[in-house]
Amino acid sequence: MSGPNGSDTSYFDYNATAPIRPEALAAVIEVMQAVGNASSLHQPGRQAAHRVDVARRQLADLLGCSPGEIIFTSGATEANNLALRAAFSAGDPLVTSPVEHPAVLETARAVTAGSPEDLVLLPVGGDGLVDLGALDQVFATRRGGVVSLMAANNETGVLTDLRVAAKAAREAGALVHTDATQIMGRLPVDVAELDVDLLSLSAHKFGGPQGVGALYVRRGSSLPHRPLLVGGGQERGWRAGTLNVAGIIGMGAAAEAAARGLGEEAERIEALRDRLEHLVADALPESRINGRRDQRLPGVTSVTFPGVPADAVLAAMPEIAASEGSACASGAPTPSHVLLAMGLSRADADSTIRFSLGYATTEAEVEHAARAVKRAVTQVRAALAEPDGPR
Repeated sequence: MSGPNGSDTSYFDYNATAPIRPEALAAVIEVMQAVGNASSLHQPGRQAAHRVDVARRQLADLLGCSPGEIIFTSGATEANNLALRAAFSAGDPLVTSPVEHPAVLETARAVTAGSPEDLVLLPVGGDGLVDLGALDQVFATRRGGVVSLMAANNETGVLTDLRVAAKAAREAGALVHTDATQIMGRLPVDVAELDVDLLSLSAHKFGGPQGVGALYVRRGSSLPHRPLLVGGGQERGWRAGTLNVAGIIGMGAAAEAAARGLGEEAERIEALRDRLEHLVADALPESRINGRRDQRLPGVTSVTFPGVPADAVLAAMPEIAASEGSACASGAPTPSHVLLAMGLSRADADSTIRFSLGYATTEAEVEHAARAVKRAVTQVRAALAEPDGPR
């Protein structure tokens, strides 16, 4: 069975990176055949700048914002760093959760290193939902600061009701940032409806090229510029350096492609995800799905196979590309911090696989994956039952 890149692997790791959309690939190839620095004043430079402007509008349309509110970055990690470093001031609370991506958690720890009491982690339930009611307790004694919560969890797909968080933050005079990396191009996003001040994203999560992303900065927020890169002052002083014209154009094309038929695509992917879960549950009834099932991304499922190490299962089905958790934490000696925060034991966290589907996933791949999972789990379990353990 051919995967999205023509390989023999069925791809179920869209949360790590999505296959590049044909529209994005064509746009990148076309612009890479041209020359021009978008900051140059000659004709090739003006042409490059025009292409960048078009891409900025395409991305703005996907977000429901003005093109002037978008800052291009190298990805969501840089955007998260820019957002939190600009929004946080010592003495004010920085409120986030223990299930955030490391790009937010580690940045939050870094900016509050001199005043660790300013970092506040909200409780998380066993269903993966952040306890937004706890915001009232935080702001009962403190005001201002910034609330940073991801729109959709990268491991479980569980969604955060950002409107509830924004309401509590507004009443306390706090800013709101969201890492929207996983939700972009998968469910509709309207920054005005969400009422956020800052939003981070990466192109490669919705079918654009890797190495490019953006930070939405709400007009009128008057945040201080605290760039990670200084130099020529590009992107209104937020990020110096020659613009990645090809990457930006590819992101714009991917954003436009993702916006077309977004609702229908989400419904199709959700049905495929549900089919995969049904087949796996029938074949392996002891398996468990993690996270709130009625409040998550359409293409994500986190499945625990009790007593069966996830790395062994993945090794036993090389024709299926899935993940033990966040690709950014691969090789880490500790299990998923997300699953541990939800109350899973270390053993269960180590026995959990994330399957993430996307725009190019087919029903045949889902059927194939379900058979492969059953075979691999059964094989590993049998090996573990042997007197000498797995060989």
